[in-house]
Amino acid sequence: MADCIFCKIVQKEIPSQLVYEDEQCVAFKDLEPQAPVHVLVIPKKHVESLLALTDADRDLVAHILVDVVPQLAKKLGVAEKGFRVVANTGEEGGQSVKHLHFHLLGGRSMQWPPG
Repeated sequence: MADCIFCKIVQKEIPSQLVYEDEQCVAFKDLEPQAPVHVLVIPKKHVESLLALTDADRDLVAHILVDVVPQLAKKLGVAEKGFRVVANTGEEGGQSVKHLHFHLLGGRSMQWPPG
């Protein structure tokens, strides 16, 4: 989408601190980190939210959650002690950018309940 900030990051129209990129997704440091490690993992394909996913996106989401997130957790040094993955959906869910994204947070104890 032309006005989507994350699509502009994917297209390299807006700079970001990339920590990972492949054919299907990118990961970059959050501009307002909520933990010592806080990266966003986003599909290159524009998908508005978890609710907009279709069967055609199954492999994409599996790739992000099965391949990319664990690899990043190890690379960023949070795999051993633990980390949190969050996908905010909709206004009340705290989604501020209408492009599916997964927050990978770690480097401190995560409290419960969140928010």
